[in-house]
Amino acid sequence: MKQNWKPCAIVNPVPAVLVSCGDQPENYNMLTVAWTGTICSEPAMAYVSIRPERHSYEIVKRTGEFVINLTTEALAEATDWCGVRSGRNFDKFKECGLTPEKSAVVAAPSIAESPISIECRVKQIIPLGSHDMFIGEVVNVAVDEAYLDPETGKLDVEKMRLLAYAHGGYFTLGEKIGTFGWTVKGSTLRKELKQGKRRVRNEK
Repeated sequence: MKQNWKPCAIVNPVPAVLVSCGDQPENYNMLTVAWTGTICSEPAMAYVSIRPERHSYEIVKRTGEFVINLTTEALAEATDWCGVRSGRNFDKFKECGLTPEKSAVVAAPSIAESPISIECRVKQIIPLGSHDMFIGEVVNVAVDEAYLDPETGKLDVEKMRLLAYAHGGYFTLGEKIGTFGWTVKGSTLRKELKQGKRRVRNEK
């Protein structure tokens, strides 16, 4: 039996990312964001939702740029700390021992320790209530070569140990169990998966 809860944002898990912003070293900042995601493929667009009272809100609004930096198990402590401390009071890069890195297209810095940094330019700001949604066009994606398969050049997602957030907790992504379209690529494989006899790791 299911219980009925009051309306809440319970689509979980969600990415726990570090959003970096600022156009000069003296105003560089980063904040933890869980309300983020992809909203369009062509053109590539993503969003972050930020509370107006957050220090980074005015920086992103003024500069019109931000970088979504994916986080990993190794960045878990920094990710949490940046979510409960304000850039008004701390130099977050210094406190967390992270490196602001010059982005390829936008003025906002990327985080060198992040495996993937997604550079965005604000296209629209939508006031929604507790948060305002910043819709950004993706203008560049910087990927750490350490997480690329040397033979295929594809991302090794499992190697990244990406961080996710759900119901107040941080989690790493689990084992890969399939690839896009695997359910129609082989009846035998599908039957075995249903019976729990095997897991897909790299079916193509």
